[in-house]
Amino acid sequence: MLLAIDVGNTQIKLAVFEQNTLLKKIIIPYSDWKKETQKLLIFFPEITNIAVATVGKLQKEDFFGLKDGVEISFITHESKFPFLNQYATPNTLGIDRMVLASGAVLQFPNQNRLVIDLGTCVTYDFIDDNDVYHGGAISPGIHLRYESLHNYTAKLPLLSLEFPKAVLGNSTEQSIHSGVINGITFEIEGFISSILDKNDNFIIILTGGDAEFLAERLKNTIFANSNFLLESLNQTYQYNNND
Repeated sequence: MLLAIDVGNTQIKLAVFEQNTLLKKIIIPYSDWKKETQKLLIFFPEITNIAVATVGKLQKEDFFGLKDGVEISFITHESKFPFLNQYATPNTLGIDRMVLASGAVLQFPNQNRLVIDLGTCVTYDFIDDNDVYHGGAISPGIHLRYESLHNYTAKLPLLSLEFPKAVLGNSTEQSIHSGVINGITFEIEGFISSILDKNDNFIIILTGGDAEFLAERLKNTIFANSNFLLESLNQTYQYNNND
């Protein structure tokens, strides 16, 4: 049994897997991560391995001593990945993006894949049907856009996630909702269209915390799975350890 740990920019996700079956998932703040992780290890005494992918603040030594007898594996740039990385600066490519690309290749063989992760940032990653990673894009996520409008202006309020009533907002709040939600939707649709124009045999994978919120607003047919990064981490671990 495996415990997969995804250390993100703002929160930590934990998932327990039996082979490829997701048994349990929790999302926790940084302040509670060690206590909640140890509780999960007690609740699932069958866990023998932990796989960690981190783009956040925790370091390798932070994970030592979680539980005796449990082996910890860190997915890093030195790990094996099932694709050829053609990123110009491969050592700067986020491990989360590499894990997502890995999962896309392992779950959807012989296809062109576009992975869109809606987290703190929106990341786009394209892997072709020959398993070559070409790169992608990074832009601010939904909540970052709301926060930026509030933090970098004098009077705009900080709003919570909400579907706009129309493209043309008839109040400041509705204008913000339209700008944030319609803006990110148009961005995603435009990025998808530019890729689809040049490629066929295509799958679009939408994941991240805001995936389910936005999936119904997108016109293109997509595979939406908010757990795709955790599943990909589990599969990348297996790829590195099952010879």
